[in-house]
Amino acid sequence: MFISGLSLTDFRSHKKTQLQADAGLVILTGENGVGKTNILEAISLLSPGRGFRGSQLSDLIRREGEGGFAISAKLHPLAVSGVVDPVTIGIGLTPKASSRQVRVNGVATSANSLSEWLAILWLTPAMDRLFLEGASVRRRFLDRLTLTIFPSHARHYTRYEAAMRQRNKLLAEEKGYDPLWLDGLEQMMAEQAANIIFFRQQLVQQLSEQINQQEDSPFAKADLFLDDGIEITEPLGGASADQQPDIMPYLQNIWQKSRSRDAAIGRTLQGPHRADLKVAHHAKSMPADQTSTGEQKALLLGLILAQVNLITEKNGQPPVLLLDEVAAHLDPSRREILFEILRSKGGQVWMSGTESSLFDKAGSSACRFHLDKEQILTDF
Repeated sequence: MFISGLSLTDFRSHKKTQLQADAGLVILTGENGVGKTNILEAISLLSPGRGFRGSQLSDLIRREGEGGFAISAKLHPLAVSGVVDPVTIGIGLTPKASSRQVRVNGVATSANSLSEWLAILWLTPAMDRLFLEGASVRRRFLDRLTLTIFPSHARHYTRYEAAMRQRNKLLAEEKGYDPLWLDGLEQMMAEQAANIIFFRQQLVQQLSEQINQQEDSPFAKADLFLDDGIEITEPLGGASADQQPDIMPYLQNIWQKSRSRDAAIGRTLQGPHRADLKVAHHAKSMPADQTSTGEQKALLLGLILAQVNLITEKNGQPPVLLLDEVAAHLDPSRREILFEILRSKGGQVWMSGTESSLFDKAGSSACRFHLDKEQILTDF
């Protein structure tokens, strides 16, 4: 699917913004502060999670608005045979509400179900420090990639975290905890964790295969290593997590033995919530965090492009890709190569930049919009 129409109401700096686009490259230009990144963020919110900024709902409301916001997108399939009706998805927050509303064709649904309609990837300037930050940042990155291939991953992780929070709370009770209740919670955690670990391992394996196939890529080649956050002696195999009968009692045994320690510390020390994605520069055999800033950018861009290929192969169509201020950090030759690669993917790519000249080689078929200080969209 691609986004053929987008509407923002009282979202961030946008009072009322609407635009229509085609598949292919969609380019947003304008000075800093006119709302380009806000448009990309709105699209990122049309998937499970809190978008690429990870913002609280209250931060998304336009200050001069009435206390709520709405984002709506009309989706069309990239290629169809016969007549297929478009799908409208959207999220919103009504004034004084504490949680967002999610709708598909006007029918309320869960945020996790959005991944069934649209796979969305992004690359933003804030991600430049991915390899330098703590494990939690890379874990969120890993889960975003995993979600685009295994949509149920979000549901399993949500249930796992809920059970883990209950376990932590029970361990902290001054009067002691009920071991039978803990048994039930740890069983629930293990059921979800088995799926989480399996999906992540599958993602890393399949993504590594995609990277190895890109022999002629102009961007740095990455080696990926997954730390599961728990000592797993043998990698999971088989067709699904359900075919791993030994992993769940193994996890339950670890958590049962660590109850006293976890109670003293106040948190669960082992589990998929402690996982990390390690990345190395293949040609240099060097950890990514020890490479130059430019090399880290190239590694990250190469990872994203490999993931686009993987999604296209697994889902039968490419994802919607959001690239915020990426063109400005590439030399003209690599910029032109990037545009050629993106056009060849056949999906929809939203790009932003301050200068329209950055996109001179983007091709005549690109949809181009310029935002001014009044946030009026015009073709350029």
